[in-house]
Amino acid sequence: MNIFPFQALACPLDGEPLHRVGASFVCASGHCFDVASQGYTNLLPVQKKRSLDPGDSKEMVAARRRFLNAGHYAPIAAAVARATLADLPAVAVTTCLDAGCGEGYYLRQLAAAAEREGQTLALLGLDISKWAVLAAAKQDKLPTWVVGSNAALPVLPGTLDRVLCMFGFPVYAEFARVLAPGGLLLQVDSGSDHLRELREIIYPSLKPPREPDASSPEGFARGKTECVQYSIEIAGVEPIADLLAMTPHLYRASAEGRARAAALTEITLTVDVRLTHFLRTAGR
Repeated sequence: MNIFPFQALACPLDGEPLHRVGASFVCASGHCFDVASQGYTNLLPVQKKRSLDPGDSKEMVAARRRFLNAGHYAPIAAAVARATLADLPAVAVTTCLDAGCGEGYYLRQLAAAAEREGQTLALLGLDISKWAVLAAAKQDKLPTWVVGSNAALPVLPGTLDRVLCMFGFPVYAEFARVLAPGGLLLQVDSGSDHLRELREIIYPSLKPPREPDASSPEGFARGKTECVQYSIEIAGVEPIADLLAMTPHLYRASAEGRARAAALTEITLTVDVRLTHFLRTAGR
């Protein structure tokens, strides 16, 4: 495999470079972070947590793993991999962060695509949920997996070539800090028709779609937006429940709406997402 260890981690306490020493990452100040036996490292200090167990629960992570591994979002992963690998030099190591990596599906698909194309990557998967990072590390040992927050990425400034933000919570100031000039942020968001058929079942009515923000965050120039739209058929009570469990709709819907979803045995759904390119500009 053409996947190298990620070498640009920063200490979450003082920002100094972290170096791998045995089964730990250590900075010059002596702060030490152990690599768990499962292959991930917790770089989210307890004083920076907003709750005891932030992020997705163990159950939500398991539902997402089952749904994604069934291939329902494979066209999204393929589009992201193509955009990530486009125009890369053939002999360099490209550094890529998945900011909010979940259980690692998109990084695994990216690694497979890089292998087919002969590209060499150093991959970092980060999520605030320890359950997500644990699941990611169990499925693939080659990327570097860390528990951390997009609000304070444990990454050295200007060291990344690519950042992925998949249905996540973008923190543009942090993304701009860690991306090198000319680096690329690839952001995937739901389109207006995404899972519309399911939303029509669980909600009394749908809110009018919001117009996409056409502005460019500070430090970035907006590039093209690709639309990925297709239909999927999901059969079975459990796969439908997995889909609902991995979305915010599980908590936003009323009890009656969740009951209507639980009664489904099959459904045809529209997948509708936007993949927006943001180029890191020089300067701040």
